[in-house]
Amino acid sequence: MTEDKVTRTLVFTVFTAVLGSFQFGYDIGVINAPQQVIITHYRHILGVPLDDRKAINSYAINSTEELPTSPFLRVPTPTPWAEEEPVASASLITMFWSLSVSSFPVGGMIASFFGGLLGDQLGRIKAMLVANILSLVGALLMGFSKLGPSHILIISGRGISGLYCGLISGLVPMYIGEIAPTTLRGAIGALHQLAIVTGILISQIVGLDFILGNHELWHILLGLSAVPAVLQSLLLFFCPESPRYLYIKLDEEAKAKKSLKRLRGCDDVTKDITEMRKEREEASSEKKVSIIQLFTNSSYQQPILVALMLHMAQQFSGINGIFYYSTSIFQTAGISQPVYATIGVGVVNTVFTALSVFLVEKAGRRSLFLIGMSGMFVCAIFMSVGLVLLNKLAWMSYMSMTAIFLFVSFFEIGPGPIPWFMVAEFFSQGPRPAALAIAAFSNWTCNFIIALCFQYIADFCGPYVFFLFAGIVLAFTLFTFFKVPETKGKSFEEIAAEFQKKSASAKAPKAAVEMEFLGATETV
Repeated sequence: MTEDKVTRTLVFTVFTAVLGSFQFGYDIGVINAPQQVIITHYRHILGVPLDDRKAINSYAINSTEELPTSPFLRVPTPTPWAEEEPVASASLITMFWSLSVSSFPVGGMIASFFGGLLGDQLGRIKAMLVANILSLVGALLMGFSKLGPSHILIISGRGISGLYCGLISGLVPMYIGEIAPTTLRGAIGALHQLAIVTGILISQIVGLDFILGNHELWHILLGLSAVPAVLQSLLLFFCPESPRYLYIKLDEEAKAKKSLKRLRGCDDVTKDITEMRKEREEASSEKKVSIIQLFTNSSYQQPILVALMLHMAQQFSGINGIFYYSTSIFQTAGISQPVYATIGVGVVNTVFTALSVFLVEKAGRRSLFLIGMSGMFVCAIFMSVGLVLLNKLAWMSYMSMTAIFLFVSFFEIGPGPIPWFMVAEFFSQGPRPAALAIAAFSNWTCNFIIALCFQYIADFCGPYVFFLFAGIVLAFTLFTFFKVPETKGKSFEEIAAEFQKKSASAKAPKAAVEMEFLGATETV
């Protein structure tokens, strides 16, 4: 079938779009490796005594060799000193470092609401171009931070980069979901997450001390995200606008057909146009959907609940906690350079995300999500047992290490990539921008909550913390099993019918059977 064809234009366009996701991943990971160097620099420019600097450095050396999977890192707690002035100055440095890290997710949370709105107002291509202005400004502020008050420039640059990533977390899944053929939508949607984890991995590698993560070059490391921003801005001029946006939002059928012909590599785009025509008719009959309406309109309540739960499952699964413990476990196992083992985890992260791109259209989204969550549940149990018995049985550290690698593998097969594009599949053109905005906001917010609370939970629970996460993962797995429909190869209308079936089945089994019959006989 012609719509299955992967054309050069489609490959080029998707590659260009996910350069934004790559920047997102790079910005998430880049602040981790040079933590010690940046704190030292802060102390230097603020004139904090050398003794304090050594104490902070010693903390940083022992605490930063871990893979970031979110925009957040733990804020270092400095050792108390005898003199009042060093304590005050140390807390000042801690505050500046804390702001350098947390300004990024705050920017993301704010901007995530506006990704869909900007995409609707300007079009998907222009919206990504405008977003790149923020990326460039943020990168330049950080890149030139050595020339001025570094702490202020880095905090500002991180905040502006966060605004960019908030926009991108909605724009990229929306755009690639709209240009992808129905049969490839899952695989192409998974590329957003693949680009993110690749960005994290690259930021880790170039952040090694002998590459850019040193006293001379750390500012270049932070400003390097300008490179993909400039590249993407240039390439976007050669990308076709979303045919769905052109046809449904602007009512420009000729332009939509031209865009589709470029993307599909053939002149016959009747099936795509027919599907979009049906979608437009439905969109015109329903008024523009606001975020509040997603929760008040009965036909959207089930899909938005499922969308939010998928993103919550991704963030509350304990993935950040796994990486938090990874360094100490690698050290216990006798690895002298745990940073390289952590980069190894990053490689596994990337490889299994790439694998999910190929699996997602074969096994289906729901199946992969369930497999991923079930595997993570088992790994969390083994991880917990390993941590509890770590001091009694030396070989338990190897079991915990294996559990880390497997946990990451299962995460990237399902819960990592799938929530991002499944949300775009749940909704038709009318409610999609609002749904993506609220989903992105919930993802950032959950991430922020984990960043704030995990340290306290870990201190309270100790090595038993992953039993708690195992329970949470099990709860989300059961929710997925009973409430999440399969979306593989289905049109938006068919997916909506699936939700109606699931909603009706809870109330009246007979009605569910009728809906299933109607869904099976409906033509696209």
